[in-house]
Amino acid sequence: MSDLPVPAPPSGPVPWDKAFALAVLAGMLRIRRMEEKCAQLYGEQKIRGFLHLYIGEEAVAAGALRALQPEDNVVATYREHGHALLRGLAMNGIMAEMYGKREGCSRGRGGSMHLFDRATRFYGGNAIVGGGLPLAAGLALADKMAGRQALTACFFGEGAIAEGAFHEAANLAALWQLPVLFCCENNLYAMGTALARSEAQTDLCMKAASYGMATVQADGMDVVAVFDAVQRSAQQVRSQGRPVFVELKTYRFRAHSMFDPELYRDKAEVDAWKTRGPIHTFTARLKAQGSLTEDEFLALDAAAQAEVDAAAAFAEAGTWEPVEDLLRDVHTREGAA
Repeated sequence: MSDLPVPAPPSGPVPWDKAFALAVLAGMLRIRRMEEKCAQLYGEQKIRGFLHLYIGEEAVAAGALRALQPEDNVVATYREHGHALLRGLAMNGIMAEMYGKREGCSRGRGGSMHLFDRATRFYGGNAIVGGGLPLAAGLALADKMAGRQALTACFFGEGAIAEGAFHEAANLAALWQLPVLFCCENNLYAMGTALARSEAQTDLCMKAASYGMATVQADGMDVVAVFDAVQRSAQQVRSQGRPVFVELKTYRFRAHSMFDPELYRDKAEVDAWKTRGPIHTFTARLKAQGSLTEDEFLALDAAAQAEVDAAAAFAEAGTWEPVEDLLRDVHTREGAA
């Protein structure tokens, strides 16, 4: 279990116009309903392999992706479904990829952990902890050398900071002054190990600052705080051409993956964190200031559910890759045994 106290739920006025606020809420609802459907389909063995759900962390993707520009690159982890959806990937393509169908965004070859879409500059989930960090540095280096003004936003969990890839990528990004926005989704548990049990120094911003980069910390359960922190940090990356590290403190309500027996934390801790749930606290704030009615909320939720149901039907009706195509795009060295 984590020894950290559970902060008070996000509260206070939402400083956005109604249209923007409702669009952000709709994004979180789309993620939540899609993830719930994926969990159901996994139980029905429609989705196989590994599945890492984002339920509870929706504010990070919903706030951060809104603060980026279309020309920016996005690199994510194996818990990337929400990022992919809000970056602009069609839910049909995401769900078909979950099924392993040819209509999926990676033609059914990537599955849950390897969503990819060049058109939206979404350069993948990654099954390797910290595996996306060097890719982010490389994408940012390419943009810098080509004179493009884009930045690369890289999402990763706090467990990745214990990996050498983080330190190598952070060092090069700072040394070469690369436009990388390091977005750490700190959900307190690297798989099933509390942060204090795996890392001697738990101040993640201090680790990033040791490479000479600016750092920002924000409440990852508050979509307003996430958007503000990422927007300010992105502007700093663009104006200075240097990396910035953003720690977003969040919490997942489901197990690490569908295979996880979740023996490392008790129900009381999860229930305490659920009082900080990003969807219901944001909804309550909007209602309190008169920016949202119950009927409007129900309409947004119904639209999200209808989109999910349609995507599941699309995936169900999709096609499997024929056996004769299995070697397509598989390359070997000529003459190799």
